[in-house]
Amino acid sequence: MKTRIAIVEDTKGLRTTIGEWLSDSKDLLLVGSCESAEVALRDLPTQKPDVVLMDINLPGADGIECVRKLKPQLPEAQFLMLTVYEDTQKIFAALEAGATGYLLKRASRERLLQAIDEMKSGGSPMSAQIARKVVQSFHRGNPKQDFALSPREAEILKLLAEGLLYKEIADHFGNSVYTINAHIRRVYEKLHVQSRSQAVAKYLKL
Repeated sequence: MKTRIAIVEDTKGLRTTIGEWLSDSKDLLLVGSCESAEVALRDLPTQKPDVVLMDINLPGADGIECVRKLKPQLPEAQFLMLTVYEDTQKIFAALEAGATGYLLKRASRERLLQAIDEMKSGGSPMSAQIARKVVQSFHRGNPKQDFALSPREAEILKLLAEGLLYKEIADHFGNSVYTINAHIRRVYEKLHVQSRSQAVAKYLKL
């Protein structure tokens, strides 16, 4: 089965270029190409993409608001923000809205396709500059103090924020993926969230 992809980008040239990149991959199928949040909100719920490449700076409603409204309608879809912004508040707002990854628009074709593959495997791809900002935010505080997480749960939350796959986290601790999943479920319960991006965003916001 091909991965169904949709693009939400107001710049026609960039939208066309990304569409061509995707069409060249035998594993991906472009099912939607939208120039605004309004068009995306109208079309994507019926097109049912697996991955949405979302610009932030859109005319009308911005990409963050678009993700916030689409996520309840497409709970299984993964949202990858593509933007020129490295602003910390926009990063965290996008994660809180339901985005799974955050790449700068200057990312290469190879990096974009790699990011899509990472998302399919449970990862949270981020440009190096973005990941550094997330890690720096964790270094400013200890998550277990705020949310009564155990040391192991706090470390897992930190690794989730750094974009590691569940298997990579399991290998880091020498545990099974099943054990890590159990830890992650307890983290979600303590933070009162339902996804990786919401867990990371809630800690970073507070």
